[in-house]
Amino acid sequence: MKSSFDQLPGWATGNQDLVLKAFAAQCDNNGGALAKKSGTPSGLLKACGAVQERLAKGDLPPAQFWLEANFDVWQFQKEDGGKTGLMTGYFEPELNGSRTKDVRHNVPLYGVPSDLITVKLDSLYPELKHMRLRGRLQGNTLVPFFDRASWDKVGPQREKPIVWVNDKLDAFLLQVQGSGRVELPDGKVVRLSYADQNGQPYKSIGKVLVDRGELTVDNATVPGIRDWANRHPDQLDSLLAENPSVVFFKESEVKNPALGPTGALGVPLTGGLSLAIDRSIVPYGSMLWIESSNPQSGKPITQGALAQDTGGAIRGRVRADYFWGTGKKAGELAGITRQPLKMWLIWPKDTPLPESAN
Repeated sequence: MKSSFDQLPGWATGNQDLVLKAFAAQCDNNGGALAKKSGTPSGLLKACGAVQERLAKGDLPPAQFWLEANFDVWQFQKEDGGKTGLMTGYFEPELNGSRTKDVRHNVPLYGVPSDLITVKLDSLYPELKHMRLRGRLQGNTLVPFFDRASWDKVGPQREKPIVWVNDKLDAFLLQVQGSGRVELPDGKVVRLSYADQNGQPYKSIGKVLVDRGELTVDNATVPGIRDWANRHPDQLDSLLAENPSVVFFKESEVKNPALGPTGALGVPLTGGLSLAIDRSIVPYGSMLWIESSNPQSGKPITQGALAQDTGGAIRGRVRADYFWGTGKKAGELAGITRQPLKMWLIWPKDTPLPESAN
C-alpha cells in the first residue's frame, strides 16, 4: 500500500545515514553482493550504485533528504489486509568446541555430507523460483535425505565433524540461527556459517512444547526451552528430533571480530540493522523501515533496516527476523523477541514494485 515518509514512525529522528551507507556497501566493487545475487531488480542496483558514487565523491546530501527525493514508501500488508505482523530475533552464538571428541566436547557439527544432492527446481519450472529439492541416491533413485533422528545415528559413521561442541541444545540453536562462533581449546575462534540443509521441513520445538501443554506461548522462548531441558534432560533428544531439519556448515576464519556472520545476501550482518525476510517477497538488499519494540525494555524500535538474510521460518509479507548481534547479550534478546511488527519498503522511484510486495 502506497505510503509516505511523514507516515513512518520515528522518521524525523531515524538512522537514515547509517542505513544509506550500509545500503551502498552492498554494491561495493563493481556491483558487489547485489550484482552477484540473481534476481536483483535493476532499479535497486542502479540506486545503490548512485548512492555509492555520491558517497565516494563526498557530495551526497543528508540521507533523509536523498531518500525522500529518490525513493518512495510502501507499507506491507498481510494477505488478509492486516498491517501488523511478527518480528522474532536471531543472533550469532558463541560456543566452546574441539577438533576431537572428548568427555566434554561430544556433540558433533557437520559440513555438507558428500552424498547430499541439491536440485534447483526453477531450472525446469520457473514458477518454482528459489525452491530446492534435496536428497541422496539410493541405487538410481533420489530419496529424501536423513532426518534429524536418523542423522544422529548414521552421521558419525558417514562424515567427520568440523568440530565437537559441549552442549546439545546450544548446537541445535546454532543450527536454528544458521551461524556461530566456536572457540577451540587453544583460543582460536572459528566461524561456522550455513552451507546447506537436509531438505526436511523446519518444526519449532517451542511450538511442540506449547502443543503438549508443557509451556505457555509466553514461555516458549529460548530461556523457557532451556529451563525445560534442564528439568527433563532424558527427554531432550526426543524433543530435538521433533524438528527433522538439520543444518550443515562451512568453516571460516574470524578475521575481524567486529563483523557479524555473512548473511544470505553475501555481506556481513550488522546487529540492529540486518533483517532476515521472506526472499520470495522482499528482494535482498532492499531498504526497509520497521516499527516494533525491545522485548526487554519495551522501548519502541522505529528504524531503517536492510533485507540481508532469510530463514526457513520467515514466511509472509509482514514478517522479519531481527539480527541482534553476537554473544550472550544478543542471545538473551533474540531468545525472547516475539514482537508486533509493522514494516515498510523504501523503494527507488520509477522502479517497478516487486510483484509479490503489492
